[in-house]
Amino acid sequence: MAKLEFPKGFFWGAATASHQVEGDTQNQWSKWEVSRGRLAQLEHDGLIAKYGKENFISGAAADHYHRYEEDFRLAKEYGHLATRISIEWSRVEPQAGYFDPVAIEHYREVIASIRKNGMEPFVTIWHWTFPIWFRDMGGFAIRKNTEYFARFAEKMVRDLTDVKFWITLNEPEIYAKNSYSRGVWPPQENSWLAALKVYYNLIHAHRLSYKKIKDVSPSAQIGIAKNNAYFKVCKNQLQNVITKNFLDWSWNFHFLNKLSGTQDFIGLNHYFHNRIGRQTHQNENFKTSDMGWELYPEAIYHVLKDLKKYKLPIYITENGLANAEDKQRAWFIKETLRNAHRAISEGVDVRGYFHWSLTDNFEWDKGFWPRFGLIAIDYRTQKRTPRPSAIVYKDICQNNGFEQ
Repeated sequence: MAKLEFPKGFFWGAATASHQVEGDTQNQWSKWEVSRGRLAQLEHDGLIAKYGKENFISGAAADHYHRYEEDFRLAKEYGHLATRISIEWSRVEPQAGYFDPVAIEHYREVIASIRKNGMEPFVTIWHWTFPIWFRDMGGFAIRKNTEYFARFAEKMVRDLTDVKFWITLNEPEIYAKNSYSRGVWPPQENSWLAALKVYYNLIHAHRLSYKKIKDVSPSAQIGIAKNNAYFKVCKNQLQNVITKNFLDWSWNFHFLNKLSGTQDFIGLNHYFHNRIGRQTHQNENFKTSDMGWELYPEAIYHVLKDLKKYKLPIYITENGLANAEDKQRAWFIKETLRNAHRAISEGVDVRGYFHWSLTDNFEWDKGFWPRFGLIAIDYRTQKRTPRPSAIVYKDICQNNGFEQ
């Protein structure tokens, strides 16, 4: 059998985000989870009756804040060479201008644990949550507030000296859309104008942060984690081609274009494929995840090829599926990697793959029921149990590829 072998030094790993796994956060999101308006809406929609109130409150989450050493030991045991985490801003700067030395020391110990287990840390500075004081000042809806974020980013790089790879922002376009135009995440606004303002403020936040980080650590490698989708014309008509080109520009490329000169790599988060017919969502959905997302591994090939023009290293910083029974995950990982390898063979500079996610976690407005982890979590006991797909992925990591 022919082996699909990945480039030497390829980073194999998995990703997490602080609010989703650490537990007991005190940020704008945790406050929203227990707000009267949020709970009343869930009750009205019948979701509390279906899943229970506790599903929608992050609480102890996966208790990663206390169990990170166990989680990283498991990651090492299952072949990972890198891991992606995020810093919980609300822990580090609970009051404006006050940086908690205990919280900073905690993250130093987290980084040291990653290193001790032979893995490279990729650290996300902002993965959608922030302190209450920042919320009360208007969050990213106010341009001046980007200076507070840049100050936080600079502080993290100054204090966490054993990190080379920094991701300033996670999926800024998803946050702007869901929080400010769709109104499904806090602060639940329904204004495209507000969403556009936040979108451009996040561009500004990255650019400010990039300069400050480089001033502190010129050798730091800095990028964002950008959610790009594959838009495919299923009926080759002029209007569909125009729609595809517009969506590619507005969703996939515009944010990246605005960061020209302030990225050392591109982090790609990839989940979605959209066939364009008379409407933008004409997917065949032969295979879907537990969340109803189409599983179409070929899409990543096209998305990676589209990113080649930026002439930057690419790390696939998120890619995965909700699949509680673990019947599709191993197939999905292999088919996705087969298509990523195809892009690599055609000259795309892909240097790593981080599966989403290392463990089960709190999936934002959906709560605990979606199961994305290579490692299952029993939330009653916090017991960790690697799924069968984790063993398949281990073999890929250790062999830097797999037999076709």
